[in-house]
Amino acid sequence: MKILENYGFYAPLILFLLIFLAAAIKILREYERGVVFTLGRFTGVKGPGLIILIPFVQQMVRTDLRTLVLDVPTQDVISRDNVSVRVNAVIYFRVIDPEKANIQVEDYMGATSQLAQTTLRSVLGKHELDEMLAERDKLNADIQEILDSQTDAWGIKVANVEIKHVDLNEVMVRAIARQAEAERERRAKVINAEGEEQAAQKLLEAARILAQAPEAMQLRYLSSLNVIANERSNTIVFPFPMALREWLDAAAHKDEGS
Repeated sequence: MKILENYGFYAPLILFLLIFLAAAIKILREYERGVVFTLGRFTGVKGPGLIILIPFVQQMVRTDLRTLVLDVPTQDVISRDNVSVRVNAVIYFRVIDPEKANIQVEDYMGATSQLAQTTLRSVLGKHELDEMLAERDKLNADIQEILDSQTDAWGIKVANVEIKHVDLNEVMVRAIARQAEAERERRAKVINAEGEEQAAQKLLEAARILAQAPEAMQLRYLSSLNVIANERSNTIVFPFPMALREWLDAAAHKDEGS
């Protein structure tokens, strides 16, 4: 009975000691830091590992230092050429200064999200639709630079910004398709015209070369006859060389004179 009475006396003390130790001992992981406040005043950043606090006097706020991924909700944007599009993005950032992230801003996640939405609309609104579709890397870099400079006061480093989707309405999609088709036809016509020009230039050069040596023209005739003879044809029509015709006429007059 005496042992039970002693146990009943020490039980509240043991329970209080356990509660005290549970409130005093904290364990932080490698990627966590603890922002410690003593009677409401900031007294330091601790961690990782075992942290001992004074219960009811000191409080600690855990802060994750890993890279965080934030989805920016879809935003309605009007481009500089008055085209309405819907754009969403993703942001990769991390806390580099736990003190600023907890003291300088109430909710750094929400503040970064709101700032990203307004910055996305502001930056994309200064560009035309073609730039949004073709120069996405440049736009990502511009948004990242602005966000990084704005969130520096909050102890946050914005590592990367990626525009995921640029959605257009069906009318604009059909207009872009027609524009792309017209552009392809224009390029085809230009390429065809350039080919004709190059072929004409080469023919002109060949004609000038052949004009300098009449014998080369005769060889060209013979080469053409060789090619035609290999084809399945009963009739062969080819230009008769003028020099050969003059020679035959001269021979005929000579025979008549004799």
